[in-house]
Amino acid sequence: MTDEPAAPAFDRRMLDGLICPQTHSTLDYDGGRQELISRSAGLAFPIRNGIPVMLIDEARRLE
Repeated sequence: MTDEPAAPAFDRRMLDGLICPQTHSTLDYDGGRQELISRSAGLAFPIRNGIPVMLIDEARRLE
């Protein structure tokens, strides 16, 4: 058992105000992978400690 607090959860209401920085399109939330998905750009942006990292250089390319 660890005494470390759990990472904060992503607030899904943030999706209303976030867009893909490359295409300016809407994003989908993948809770299992903790990512925001831009299908139009083919990118997955990580969510770290409940905070989306909306940097293209940090995004994972979708296959």
